[in-house]
Amino acid sequence: MSYEDFAGLFLDVCLDVALTLLGVAFLLTVIRIIKGPTLPDRVLGLDMLTSVAIGFIAVIAIDTGYTLYVDLGIALGLVGFLATVAFARFILARGKTGDDSDRQDLQAIDDDPYSGRGSGNIVDAGEGR
Repeated sequence: MSYEDFAGLFLDVCLDVALTLLGVAFLLTVIRIIKGPTLPDRVLGLDMLTSVAIGFIAVIAIDTGYTLYVDLGIALGLVGFLATVAFARFILARGKTGDDSDRQDLQAIDDDPYSGRGSGNIVDAGEGR
């Protein structure tokens, strides 16, 4: 077996292993999106799904040798980042996170937008007790 044959065989094995691991990551991420339990968990799952898709695109680009796939991966990364920022702003503005009952215990900021009171000043967490 020559060096070039070994290198080609090694690349094929590495690509197969990478696609298998990305497939497992994809399935686990879909399970996390379905199970939740909170909206931020689902948003994080969608962000991870975008990252796994970029990984698939990168592996396919290496396998086929087409450099156009790299541009698609960069564009998908940008769109995924913007979608994550948009979902985070939605959660901050209106979404239920499942942690709403725990907010009452956290009073580090006097003007908590969820508490409905306060002057807007940042205070020490132990100062008001």
